[in-house]
Amino acid sequence: QVQLVESGAELVQAGGSLRLSCAASSGTFSAYAMGWFRQAPGKEREFVAAISRRGDSTNYADFVKGRFTISRDNAKNTVYLQMNSLKPEDTAVYYCAAGRFFSELAFGSGSQNPDNYHYWGQGTQVTVSS
Repeated sequence: QVQLVESGAELVQAGGSLRLSCAASSGTFSAYAMGWFRQAPGKEREFVAAISRRGDSTNYADFVKGRFTISRDNAKNTVYLQMNSLKPEDTAVYYCAAGRFFSELAFGSGSQNPDNYHYWGQGTQVTVSS
């Protein structure tokens, strides 16, 4: 069982930056790839970014490429999402998730699918004002 707790969200103006953190309770954190997803009101949950268990591979949704960076610190059981140049359309509840992929190929092809993640945080609200 892995418990995930997100933090770092707040109200920010457009063009600003935020760093979200997600702390895992499990000592096997390094066995899991980690993903960030978001859900805006009235919309389905969508993929934002993912990082492999060693941190050597990352995937990003097209709408955040060049603006968001995912990273992890396995010694601290924590994954981060650095968000720059925020836009009002980035307003959403952000969730971190943990999943196991048994090859780099599986991670590359499957990390955007929320069904491949087994554990989820409770979510944290990011609001970007215009």
